[in-house]
Amino acid sequence: MKVAVASSDGVSISNHFGQSKCFIVFDIEADKIKAREVRENSFTAHALGQCHHDGQGHQHHGHSAIVGALSDCQVVLCYGMGFRAAQDLQSSGIKPLVLSRVCTPEQAVELFLKGELKEADSEFCQCHQ
Repeated sequence: MKVAVASSDGVSISNHFGQSKCFIVFDIEADKIKAREVRENSFTAHALGQCHHDGQGHQHHGHSAIVGALSDCQVVLCYGMGFRAAQDLQSSGIKPLVLSRVCTPEQAVELFLKGELKEADSEFCQCHQ
């Protein structure tokens, strides 16, 4: 199983999924972290400067590139995520989880593996609808 953690610097967890500079992808075997890889974010609209506002504060962009780039992951962990991004990940079989406490990426993965994280649909940012 692979778990992706949105990161601002390859070390800490990013405050917002789409604005992450990279993703730390953990390879999990037998409920233990076996490997770790950092994937630069060259695929989200925020990272590419392609977010467009409609004049009313709404942003219009797709998430197919990020879903494709993380398609080998089963779970994505972050501190915040737009509702549409969460829906697009879910539609592709990737479970997005929003963390409720500050921790390291490794600690976040451990919380997930222990079953201590819950899906938080109501906690996703509604500003990107």
